[in-house]
Amino acid sequence: GVAADALPAAQLKGYNLLWWGSVILGLGNGTVEAFINPVVATMFSREKTKWLNILHAGWPGGLVIGGIITIAMAGIAKDGDWRLVLGVIAVPAVTYMSMLIGAKFPVSEREQAGVSYREMLSEFGAFGALVGFGLIFWQGQDVFQWPAYVTIALTALVTIAFGVYTQSIGRPIMCFLIIIMMPLAVTEIGTDGWITGLMEEPMKAANLNAGWVLVYTSAIMMVLRFFAGPIVHNLSPIGLLVGSAVLAIIGLLALSMTGSSGLVVIFAAATLYGFGKTFFWPTMLGVTAEQCPKGGALTLNAISGIGMIAVGVLGFPFIGALQENTAQAELSATSPETAKVVLVEKSSFGFPYKAISPEKSETITDDAGKAALAAANKAGQFDALAKMAFFPTFMLICYIGLFVYFKSKGGYSAEVLAGHGAKDEKFTGGVEGPVE
Repeated sequence: GVAADALPAAQLKGYNLLWWGSVILGLGNGTVEAFINPVVATMFSREKTKWLNILHAGWPGGLVIGGIITIAMAGIAKDGDWRLVLGVIAVPAVTYMSMLIGAKFPVSEREQAGVSYREMLSEFGAFGALVGFGLIFWQGQDVFQWPAYVTIALTALVTIAFGVYTQSIGRPIMCFLIIIMMPLAVTEIGTDGWITGLMEEPMKAANLNAGWVLVYTSAIMMVLRFFAGPIVHNLSPIGLLVGSAVLAIIGLLALSMTGSSGLVVIFAAATLYGFGKTFFWPTMLGVTAEQCPKGGALTLNAISGIGMIAVGVLGFPFIGALQENTAQAELSATSPETAKVVLVEKSSFGFPYKAISPEKSETITDDAGKAALAAANKAGQFDALAKMAFFPTFMLICYIGLFVYFKSKGGYSAEVLAGHGAKDEKFTGGVEGPVE
């Protein structure tokens, strides 16, 4: 143990070690993401959407394996050394590193076609720089606590410099895809922990670890992504995204109505939502690679990075505020007296709202007040999911617009820099089963 007077210093040291460890781990993950997507798009330049889906079966596949290991080592994490559980990450990391030693990577499609560096940046353009660097500097403001005007100044400086150098706002379809990617990331990643949390009580009642929910939904995604080829072949990438958005909307609405349901019903709704979100991320990467091949690794990685950082900068704060505001609205409607005691003023993105204070909730001792608080907090978890359906609804409208746009041009087709066209049936060929 640590002496009482030394505890604050030990906690600070532990926090700093965890913080820097997370940063280094994030850099490692980001580096892998940065090279693997362009490499696959280059290796399978005629079937980008299919193979990017198959590649991204590895993401949920890792969650399945990691989830099972975490559940199996739950006792060690609780009563033993938690670092042993975290250390499991070293196994695939070392394996991956050994595979890359001496590996030779193909020349990118952009370089083969003689597309210049400036042309590549022009695909992303000033708009891409505005969104991408704006989110990065916004996150920097949160971490380093610099004033808001610094964020605005840095964003403006980079955006103007990018625009002057490239002489381009950005390719219109790339700008449109960037806009879609932000709500997409919130829909797919932002709700994962939320839905797992909804399942905790029913899973505990069934004497099961709540982690099995993540394993289950990830397994669905893994299997479906392996079979993306035939699905894309029949629907086209945009058609697949339209269908996915519809399923995601229905899944979120179904989940929002399971507050009083049992384990089986919640699992069924989660399954439907899992089907909906499966193809979002890799198919968007495929569309980006197929429609903006001049952008090369930049556009492919930038749109993925924008999605990831948008979840942290915009998604999680929004989800938290949405849950809190939904809960307080329920409490204000059902028990105004209790609401007067426990509600506090908060703000999100500069907009004020009220939220239930956990500390003030402890002062409520009467049974009616406790019941009202429990019901309100439950509403914050379940009813707010219906409001989250706004994101896939917005995406659906955008995807329908893209579908109509490509239909007016004779159907979806990929741009190929090598000088030959690639119509749908040529670049979306099927894969009949998991690829070894």
